[in-house]
Amino acid sequence: MTSPGVAEAPQRILIVRLSALGDVMMASGLIPALRSRYPDAHIAWLTEPAAAPLLREHPGLNEVIVWQRPQWQQLWRERRYGSLWRALRELRAQLRSRRFTLALDAQGLLKSALWAWLSGAPRRVGLLPREGGQWLATERLVPAKGADPRIGAEYRALARHLGAADEAYRLDLRFDPATHRRALDALAARQVLPPFAVLCPFTTRPQKHWFEDRWAGLAERLAMHGITPVLLGGPADQAAAMRIAQAAPSAVNLAGQLKLHESVALISHAALLVGVDTGLTHAGSAFRIPTIALFGSTRPYRDADSPRTAILYEPLPCSPCKRNPTCGGRFDCMRAHTVDHVFATAQQLLAATP
Repeated sequence: MTSPGVAEAPQRILIVRLSALGDVMMASGLIPALRSRYPDAHIAWLTEPAAAPLLREHPGLNEVIVWQRPQWQQLWRERRYGSLWRALRELRAQLRSRRFTLALDAQGLLKSALWAWLSGAPRRVGLLPREGGQWLATERLVPAKGADPRIGAEYRALARHLGAADEAYRLDLRFDPATHRRALDALAARQVLPPFAVLCPFTTRPQKHWFEDRWAGLAERLAMHGITPVLLGGPADQAAAMRIAQAAPSAVNLAGQLKLHESVALISHAALLVGVDTGLTHAGSAFRIPTIALFGSTRPYRDADSPRTAILYEPLPCSPCKRNPTCGGRFDCMRAHTVDHVFATAQQLLAATP
């Protein structure tokens, strides 16, 4: 690790974290950490379109710059190389015009390192750099794996490397009042009154999923105890959410009905969140609401840095398999989470919450 030294405090900072949604949420703690260290700095974040709504309304950021990667991919497929070259030059010029003095490659991939380099920032810190991106950084930060069990450990290490106090790092998701209002209006339209519980069953890999019949069983159990279960997810999750809602008539299905940042804003008003390893679950910990994280094939952290988050994880000899399950599709690690256990954990969290 390169020491930050005693260089003059940077006044123009670029954070490069392009994707994925959960990682952008976990990296959000860089905003208050950097603000505590450099209160007068101009702080910008470069990201892709999917994650931009999580950042655009944050008062701690001066601007959010969006790399329109899907459009660029379409130009490539259509062999419109001239248009693609012009788009690249325009984004490079946009970055250069900001005169960044510090660029943080918080993703560690070649594509993120390239943008940090193209920004023209003289100081470029690569976090866990790989794929050749390490050669584009002026500093390389490689925190010891597993040394810090907390959520967002690598981003915390980056903040400390830049001189921020450890306690300044906290997941920080902020949205305008209008965003909160739209989210709550969606509940009101379905005549949902507090308390309500947010259920987040969906993610990109089947080995991270809990089973639909268990989500339905949990939803009905919550409803029996006066807590309305609300299903959240994206447009691609609507079919699965509909099956769960059909099996659990008490559930309110909002999957695909809210924009991403509206879903996240809604979580801040919930009495409880239960979810798998997905970005929406991390938001529950960020908002310090009672949260149950169901982990199996992955375990991204052991400590959610929130006393109201319970991490349920039943390790097996094959755990965590991550992207390479060996159980033939049984997903035994997730099968170990029973409705009774999850509901009992929810009761404990709710009882301990003022």
